[in-house]
Amino acid sequence: MSDPETIATIASFAEELALKAGELVKRERDENTLRTNYKQQTELVTHADVMADEMITGAIRERFPDHRILSEETMPDLSQAEELDTPLWIIDPIDGTVNYAYGHPQVAVSIAYAEKGRVQVGVVHALFAGETFRAVRGSGATLNGSPIQHSAATVPRDSLFATGFPYTKDSLEPLLRRLDAMIHQCRDLRRIGSAALDICWVACGRLDIYYENVSPWDFAAARLIALEAGATAGHFSEVPDGYPADLWGRDILISAPAVWEPVREILRKASGYE
Repeated sequence: MSDPETIATIASFAEELALKAGELVKRERDENTLRTNYKQQTELVTHADVMADEMITGAIRERFPDHRILSEETMPDLSQAEELDTPLWIIDPIDGTVNYAYGHPQVAVSIAYAEKGRVQVGVVHALFAGETFRAVRGSGATLNGSPIQHSAATVPRDSLFATGFPYTKDSLEPLLRRLDAMIHQCRDLRRIGSAALDICWVACGRLDIYYENVSPWDFAAARLIALEAGATAGHFSEVPDGYPADLWGRDILISAPAVWEPVREILRKASGYE
């Protein structure tokens, strides 16, 4: 593992990149005609996504040529997460692309840095809100430099939860069963449209619970931020042997510690896992 000084340098570099990408992405929406197309006929992608991705990955390659990169737009090869020998950067240049395209403010740049499958640095920059969440493993989590912590929710009934839904609509039934169970047993739902911000909002107490199936670039940085803010992060199904839990995105559950187990039970039952 890298020494603390190196990790601190990497964290500052990641934050610098996130802020720079945020400026680019914001400028594209404010000043230019938004250009969009679709991946796999369903998932919206903007020209700004690709520009920001290339800017971030180019800067990483220049500074750390021997590091690997897993990024949503230009290098989405998930097998990268299983190769643990060299450091790995996990990038989402625009988390909340649909929000971005529709003029909603919940949009973030997410950058994580992992060694041996464990995320060591996470930065999530909410560009329109001017909020930067940051964590280094073992050093706590901050929002614009001030320490943050989870809500300390104690029971699901009084808890606000967030989740999301896939672009492909052919396997919604289990998701709707989970939603039905959660909406009956929690306070209410918030549908923000950015997994990274959902998780950061759990970290700073604006939400109590988040669950979803997502890709590593959606949650890798935010999950560390939530853990460092004292939240509990895990899964409500099993992580495959040999796959790093920090990067496994199926059935992810992140919440205030006291509600994690009861919510895990609700979701397992609704999913037919027990």
